[in-house]
Amino acid sequence: EVRLVESGGGLVQPGESLRLSCAASGFRLSMADMSWVRQGPGKGLEWVSNVDRGDGGISYAGSIQGRFTASRDNEKTTLYLQLTSLKTEATALYYCATRQYGVKWSKDVGVWGQGTQVNVSS
Repeated sequence: EVRLVESGGGLVQPGESLRLSCAASGFRLSMADMSWVRQGPGKGLEWVSNVDRGDGGISYAGSIQGRFTASRDNEKTTLYLQLTSLKTEATALYYCATRQYGVKWSKDVGVWGQGTQVNVSS
Protein backbone atom coordinates (compact mmCIF):
# COMPACT_ATOMS: atom_id res chain seq x y z
CA GLU A 1 0.00 0.00 0.00
CA VAL A 2 1.31 3.42 -0.99
CA ARG A 3 1.16 5.65 2.06
CA LEU A 4 2.38 9.00 3.42
CA VAL A 5 2.19 9.80 7.13
CA GLU A 6 2.98 13.28 8.43
CA SER A 7 3.93 14.12 12.00
CA GLY A 8 5.55 16.86 14.05
CA GLY A 9 2.87 19.51 14.11
CA GLY A 10 1.75 21.25 17.26
CA LEU A 11 0.97 24.52 19.00
CA VAL A 12 3.81 27.02 19.14
CA GLN A 13 4.24 30.73 19.78
CA PRO A 14 5.25 33.21 17.08
CA GLY A 15 8.96 33.05 16.41
CA GLU A 16 9.31 29.43 17.44
CA SER A 17 10.20 26.45 15.28
CA LEU A 18 8.85 23.03 14.34
CA ARG A 19 10.14 20.13 12.29
CA LEU A 20 7.57 18.24 10.25
CA SER A 21 8.20 14.72 9.00
CA CYS A 22 6.56 12.68 6.27
CA ALA A 23 7.19 8.94 6.29
CA ALA A 24 6.67 7.20 2.96
CA SER A 25 5.90 3.53 2.44
CA GLY A 26 4.87 1.36 -0.48
CA PHE A 27 6.95 3.23 -3.05
CA ARG A 28 10.51 4.44 -3.52
CA LEU A 29 10.69 7.96 -2.14
CA SER A 30 14.04 8.47 -3.88
CA MET A 31 12.31 8.09 -7.26
CA ALA A 32 9.46 10.52 -6.56
CA ASP A 33 9.09 14.27 -6.92
CA MET A 34 7.43 15.39 -3.71
CA SER A 35 5.80 18.51 -2.34
CA TRP A 36 4.66 20.13 0.87
CA VAL A 37 1.26 21.80 0.66
CA ARG A 38 -0.72 23.53 3.38
CA GLN A 39 -4.31 24.54 3.97
CA GLY A 40 -5.06 27.35 6.35
CA PRO A 41 -8.41 27.75 8.13
CA GLY A 42 -11.06 28.60 5.57
CA LYS A 43 -8.52 28.67 2.74
CA GLY A 44 -7.62 26.54 -0.25
CA LEU A 45 -4.57 24.40 -0.77
CA GLU A 46 -1.35 26.42 -0.91
CA TRP A 47 1.90 25.07 -2.30
CA VAL A 48 4.83 25.41 0.12
CA SER A 49 7.80 23.52 -1.32
CA ASN A 50 8.92 20.98 -3.91
CA VAL A 51 11.59 18.38 -3.24
CA ASP A 52 12.48 16.72 -6.50
CA ARG A 53 14.05 13.34 -7.02
CA GLY A 54 17.80 12.93 -7.22
CA ASP A 55 19.47 16.29 -7.68
CA GLY A 56 16.33 17.87 -9.08
CA GLY A 57 16.47 20.52 -6.46
CA ILE A 58 14.30 22.12 -3.83
CA SER A 59 12.07 25.13 -4.38
CA TYR A 60 9.86 27.24 -2.15
CA ALA A 61 6.88 29.52 -2.35
CA GLY A 62 7.89 33.15 -2.15
CA SER A 63 5.83 33.71 0.98
CA ILE A 64 8.03 31.38 3.07
CA GLN A 65 11.42 31.78 1.43
CA GLY A 66 14.25 31.67 3.92
CA ARG A 67 12.15 30.56 6.87
CA PHE A 68 11.28 27.00 5.89
CA THR A 69 13.76 24.33 4.82
CA ALA A 70 12.74 21.14 3.07
CA SER A 71 14.87 18.02 2.81
CA ARG A 72 14.62 14.31 2.30
CA ASP A 73 16.35 11.25 3.72
CA ASN A 74 15.99 8.56 1.08
CA GLU A 75 17.47 5.87 3.33
CA LYS A 76 14.85 6.61 5.96
CA THR A 77 12.23 7.18 3.25
CA THR A 78 11.28 10.38 5.03
CA LEU A 79 10.64 13.92 3.89
CA TYR A 80 11.20 16.83 6.27
CA LEU A 81 10.07 20.44 6.53
CA GLN A 82 11.83 22.61 9.08
CA LEU A 83 9.70 25.62 10.02
CA THR A 84 11.47 28.54 11.71
CA SER A 85 10.48 32.05 12.76
CA LEU A 86 6.87 30.96 12.61
CA LYS A 87 4.17 33.57 12.15
CA THR A 88 0.48 33.29 13.00
CA GLU A 89 -0.37 33.14 9.30
CA ALA A 90 1.53 29.85 9.10
CA THR A 91 -1.31 28.18 11.01
CA ALA A 92 -2.50 25.42 8.70
CA LEU A 93 -2.81 21.71 8.09
CA TYR A 94 0.45 20.71 6.40
CA TYR A 95 0.45 17.87 3.91
CA CYS A 96 3.15 16.05 2.03
CA ALA A 97 2.10 14.77 -1.36
CA THR A 98 3.45 13.55 -4.66
CA ARG A 99 4.14 16.55 -6.82
CA GLN A 100 1.48 17.85 -9.19
CA TYR A 101 2.13 19.86 -12.34
CA GLY A 102 -1.24 21.45 -12.96
CA VAL A 103 -2.37 24.95 -12.17
CA LYS A 104 -4.40 24.10 -9.09
CA TRP A 105 -3.62 21.58 -6.38
CA SER A 106 -6.13 18.77 -5.89
CA LYS A 107 -6.33 16.12 -3.21
CA ASP A 108 -7.98 13.87 -5.80
CA VAL A 109 -4.67 13.59 -7.66
CA GLY A 110 -1.61 11.64 -6.57
CA VAL A 111 -0.77 10.45 -3.08
CA TRP A 112 -1.44 12.54 0.04
CA GLY A 113 -0.88 12.05 3.72
CA GLN A 114 -3.49 12.87 6.33
CA GLY A 115 -1.73 16.10 7.26
CA THR A 116 -0.25 17.44 10.48
CA GLN A 117 -1.71 20.53 12.16
CA VAL A 118 0.48 23.52 12.92
CA ASN A 119 -0.99 26.22 15.14
CA VAL A 120 0.96 29.42 15.74
CA SER A 121 -0.54 31.56 18.47
CA SER A 122 0.52 33.73 21.35
